[in-house]
Amino acid sequence: MAKAIQLAVLKVLMIIIFAGWIAVWIQKPTNMWTRKWKGAEDSSRYTVFGYYGLNFAVYTFPLISLTIIGLVYLNLVSKEPPRSRPARSATIGFSNPVLVNSFLGILSSIEILAVFLFVLFLAWTYYARISNDFKKLMPVKSLNLDLWQLRYLRVATRFGLLAEACLALLLLPILRGLALFQILGIQFEASVRYHIWLGTSMILFATIHGASTLFIWGVSHHIQDEMWRWQKTGRIYLAGEIALVTGLVIWITSLPQIRRRRFEIFYYTHHLYIVFLIFFLFHAGDRHFYSVFAGIFLFGLDKLLRIVQSRPETCVLSARIFLLPGKAIELTLPKDPRLKYTPTSVIYMKIPSISKFQWHPFSITSSSNLDDHTMSVVVKCNGGWTRTFYDVIQAELDSDPGSMSCMPVSVEGPYGPASLDFLRHDSLLMIAGGAGITPFLSILKEIASVNSSRYRFPTQVQLIYVVKKSQDICLLNSVSSLLLNQSSTQLSLKLKVYVTQEETSDATVRGLVNDLSLVRTVNFSTECSNYAVHGPESPIWMAAMAALSSIKFMVSLICFNHIFLPHEKKSAVTEKILPSEKKAAKEKTPSSVVDLLLLASFIIALACNAFLASILRWKRLKKDIRPLSPKHGKATEHGSVETGSPVEEHELHFGGRPDFQDIFSEFPNETGGSDIGVLVCGPVSMKESVASLCQLKSQGLNIGSRGKKTYFSFHSLNFTL
Repeated sequence: MAKAIQLAVLKVLMIIIFAGWIAVWIQKPTNMWTRKWKGAEDSSRYTVFGYYGLNFAVYTFPLISLTIIGLVYLNLVSKEPPRSRPARSATIGFSNPVLVNSFLGILSSIEILAVFLFVLFLAWTYYARISNDFKKLMPVKSLNLDLWQLRYLRVATRFGLLAEACLALLLLPILRGLALFQILGIQFEASVRYHIWLGTSMILFATIHGASTLFIWGVSHHIQDEMWRWQKTGRIYLAGEIALVTGLVIWITSLPQIRRRRFEIFYYTHHLYIVFLIFFLFHAGDRHFYSVFAGIFLFGLDKLLRIVQSRPETCVLSARIFLLPGKAIELTLPKDPRLKYTPTSVIYMKIPSISKFQWHPFSITSSSNLDDHTMSVVVKCNGGWTRTFYDVIQAELDSDPGSMSCMPVSVEGPYGPASLDFLRHDSLLMIAGGAGITPFLSILKEIASVNSSRYRFPTQVQLIYVVKKSQDICLLNSVSSLLLNQSSTQLSLKLKVYVTQEETSDATVRGLVNDLSLVRTVNFSTECSNYAVHGPESPIWMAAMAALSSIKFMVSLICFNHIFLPHEKKSAVTEKILPSEKKAAKEKTPSSVVDLLLLASFIIALACNAFLASILRWKRLKKDIRPLSPKHGKATEHGSVETGSPVEEHELHFGGRPDFQDIFSEFPNETGGSDIGVLVCGPVSMKESVASLCQLKSQGLNIGSRGKKTYFSFHSLNFTL
């Protein structure tokens, strides 16, 4: 009861803080806010915190405090006992697809509402700013502009504020350890598309802002004088141009055509965000930078804590190579027995022998309830990095299969959903396409391993698996015992396989699983590392680090400003008596110096926290270190899986795709469930087809078995290989 009250209080507190932060952004473009804000800055200028303390408290700290409270909330949720399956809520439809579009993707009603409100906010901000500008147009001293040119210059300037609003949210969706979106049940892989939308919008507005400004300079014959200026105070135009060019390079190399075919180019150019943010600071100034600083602050802290977490390196225990043209490998890694993760969790791996910088995500296919000391992932060799990895293992196998050298690997994560509510339905219909089967492997193992008296997972599960070639079924190898011998578990699992690019055959699922279960297991040496994967620190630990970083940043900034900007310590009385002296002193300090002090404070705060986190991490690892003792031996080959039940309950179809309309109609009668969870993972076209069907089902009265209404709850999963 006490924990429920604590959770309720934290929820209310987060709502109040978020509403207050939104209210600030809504009032920001108004004349009333501008007048009061200038007065508040003047009043705080000669306090110990200065005007920068006020900017940090109003614009930056609300999101940081929201993250801290959210992490405390997630820590309490993770310690809650497993809940029974909740009654179907009247609001469950908000998570179901409302709009299915090949360009926008699959959107729920909440996502559509959020996008609409954000667009409305951008429109309001632009209207409020530009209407005030047109009422009191002031000529630019350095430019001799006509009225239309002056108006157009103001239009271009205000587009820069829209880019600033997008930048304020840009980095929040890609946080992992300090993930704000996890509070809403949105995982990193799903929230990346919000990052893409915000980034595209930001670049669009910034390009209009920059190109229009250059156009006005060109028509007024001042382009040579203005575009190379690095002013002592005010907007630094050259810095803005560098930031815009850098942002365009990042955006262009992020396009799907480049990202999918030349991932290395996308990966390395994306690190130019550091250049972009630094020159944005010099261009916009520290006051504007505080408006977007929360996301940058959290991202920098999140990045450093993830680097600390991935140290030291662990090692690969074994690899199971599927002896098929598809080239797939199942890797086994050591983990701490206390590390627990949820199904569909993802880890990020870096193998220094292949690349010292590249990190790649992989879906975990094992269950922490079944495997206390190991975790496994499947690597499908499609891209350049994965093919190189396969070739390295194959080359070492061919050279000396009896003695495999140690393979160091850095691991970050696992990251997974905080709640398993997406599995708490009467029955599950899981639809996978190709490599999209990987998240379902961990789900099936989790459902089969839990005690039904403690967990209320569904026992009726149907898996629809669509592949191009029958050899792709080899990815089911790790759950072959569940498929072929279900008598030992309470799980009732029915598999329907659709092979789209092969003709009709007399083969059965049992026969294919046995025929394609030939794998080669390779054990690696563990001499290079005795460390297991410990996973990320607890949410309460992360919250403490975020709070400490905020304090260190403000302390550093206050010290730097009082040391390097001594004129700021003048009293308010002096300000009234000598206003001209104050103005002269203010003009002596270049704006870039103030920006550098902010940047230095940020770096010091993060560096101190990274150092502290490293010490605590090493102490924990030294205390908990356990020797790794995998079974060593030569590479071995495993043949078919022997099972007991001779009855073939699964279906195998050749030469066509599944008819989802028939599947959705038959499934309620086959399982008898009224609340059905539909989980889909695979190609975008498959997700859109299933989402459209769920949308139609939710709009009409769908009558299932025994005349009961049947509700389909749609859940889109993401896989990484």
